[in-house]
Amino acid sequence: MTSSPTLLCVHAHPDDEALFSAGISSHYGALGYNVVLVTCTDGRLGFDGEQRPGSDPDHDHDATASTRAMELQRSAKLVGFTRSVMLGYHDSGMAGWTQNREPRAFINADVQSVAKVIAAIIDETSAAVVVTYDENGFYGHPDHIRTNEVTRRAIELSSAAQRLYYPVVPRGVLAEFKSGAKSQGLSLPAWILDAVPDTPDESVATVMDVRSFAAQKQQAISAHASQIDNLDLVTMDPKLFTLLFGIEYYQRAWSRHNAKGDDIDLFGGL
Repeated sequence: MTSSPTLLCVHAHPDDEALFSAGISSHYGALGYNVVLVTCTDGRLGFDGEQRPGSDPDHDHDATASTRAMELQRSAKLVGFTRSVMLGYHDSGMAGWTQNREPRAFINADVQSVAKVIAAIIDETSAAVVVTYDENGFYGHPDHIRTNEVTRRAIELSSAAQRLYYPVVPRGVLAEFKSGAKSQGLSLPAWILDAVPDTPDESVATVMDVRSFAAQKQQAISAHASQIDNLDLVTMDPKLFTLLFGIEYYQRAWSRHNAKGDDIDLFGGL
């Protein structure tokens, strides 16, 4: 049991903690909350040291996994995590990659087995608020979708969890960001380009103003230097970066009790 409130974020790959929820982890970390990160895969199919994607037959999987583990340690410290757990499953790659069929790929993991591990962490840390991706994995990545599945099952098995939230971006914000990036000639990563902009404003339960942590978020993304598809986010004009990353929007996916008071605080009313 812990005396301070606990936030637990469940992500698929090293760098997802910087891209999707670094604002709230920084915010609650600064308030003295326990902020716990669970990363399901080792990210071995990210870009390797020769900037080869995981689909390249010459890609160095093991070296990439090692590099990304070190990058994750630096990033997690920057954005307020007090504890980081890697489950160690293999990165499954994008849909249709041959690595999808590997036995150790996360998408082939038993949902119940993974959920039991995550539920144990939730209960051990007394995590009242849990954050992960929506059912589409935010942008359709197979590992993100599996992360949603195992986390939702973990919530069912847990006694400590009180609320589950998904990070989302309302239609208008995403469209404005993409337009601004295009006007500056910036290259955006797939998780932004392929995001499904179907979240209406009324589906957003909680709006977190984390603009004071925008610089930390950009530094955390920069800590994952091996992932060159995020390079333009690192060098992006601060105003445009803050447009997408300075405010974080969350959809309440589940609550053990009637949720009240969480419009600007994920823990509001608990």
